[in-house]
Amino acid sequence: MSDMSLLLSISNRFDNVIRDPVWGDIHFDDSFAALIQTQPFQVLDGIRQLGPVAFVYPGATHTRKLHSLGVYYLTRRLTQALLERGQLPFATKTGLRSFLVAALCHDIGHYPYAHSLKELPLTPHEALAGDLVLQDPLRKAILDCSADPEQVAAIIDSDRVSPRDHETIVYRRILSGVLDPDKIDYLTRDAYYCGVPYGIQDADFIMRKLFIVDDQPGIDEKSEMSVEAVLFSKYQMYRSVYWHPTVRSATSMVKKSILLGLSRLLINSDSLYGLDDHAFTRLFSGSTAEEFIPARLALSGRFYPLVAEIPYDGANVIHHDLSNLDKRLEAEASLAMAANIPETDIVIDIPEPINFESNFRIKTAQGWLDFSARPSVFGPSTLESLQVSLRKIRIFADPSVDSTMIRGLARELLS
Repeated sequence: MSDMSLLLSISNRFDNVIRDPVWGDIHFDDSFAALIQTQPFQVLDGIRQLGPVAFVYPGATHTRKLHSLGVYYLTRRLTQALLERGQLPFATKTGLRSFLVAALCHDIGHYPYAHSLKELPLTPHEALAGDLVLQDPLRKAILDCSADPEQVAAIIDSDRVSPRDHETIVYRRILSGVLDPDKIDYLTRDAYYCGVPYGIQDADFIMRKLFIVDDQPGIDEKSEMSVEAVLFSKYQMYRSVYWHPTVRSATSMVKKSILLGLSRLLINSDSLYGLDDHAFTRLFSGSTAEEFIPARLALSGRFYPLVAEIPYDGANVIHHDLSNLDKRLEAEASLAMAANIPETDIVIDIPEPINFESNFRIKTAQGWLDFSARPSVFGPSTLESLQVSLRKIRIFADPSVDSTMIRGLARELLS
């Protein structure tokens, strides 16, 4: 099939329009317009993209649905640009349309309350999304889009095998990498709705300059700054927005309640799947169990204040042990016992490691080189230091607790 025919397959009759405040007009054909009306996709309209961030940045009430539409928009624009430059010689009509569906549906299995549930012993949201696209009503809607549900599932969930392996692997790498549509949208969109300048990306420039080399996305030497911009934006957004102390307090309070609930059989993992924010809140508000006190407080906008903070040291055995959620619960219980306070009045927070991806190819006069091998302010040591500077152990406690005493006990625990 010619590049022109392929281009028409993702361009012709895309007459349905949704207006987006970030990217402008987003176009769909009738089949894609029908897909976004399905119930599994509409659930995303009830899940805030950033969860508790809205308590710090009140404008951050945008949803996973908006983000998904943005990722679809960028993926379609990028795919059109790659086809126009002959960068997808292996592409098929079914594969291209499956790629667009995957971009649109990549978050349909996502949990509510941002990433509070990310470290918990639950099925990854990518696997849940893969299951959903193989079931009706999504399966039928995807087939109506002239796409392959199995290929869509495999693009979203890297643990699955696709009948179109080579094409699927390339699409998977485009959708999840350094300059991927997902990251470009969430950095730009989150910055827009939070009212901060840190995350804005030059999406048009990136799409014009992207290449596919050895089945990997790459960019020319003159555009190398786009990779640097994404890396620095990610650092700034984590520092100022995603890992703001108040956001971390809310996240750790909810996470503690779920851990206690799971360990004491007050809830089961199945009850956490397929929820929007309202259903998630009802899960805790409908119970009087003391284990759910931190979650009920956090979900109503009342957060434990910060009482102690220390940089995370991976070489410290105690710090390393606290990365284990069960051992973290044990440490919280020990602190509470020493302070003679309820176990639910104190939480320890350790953010998961950030992946500052740098596995990107740069086209130079010497040929294609790895970004990490290039002379750049964002070399491996710099990226490691950025991660270290962001990752802190924080202890939050109920306002009624003697913070001075907790601070002293925390120093003994963490030293």
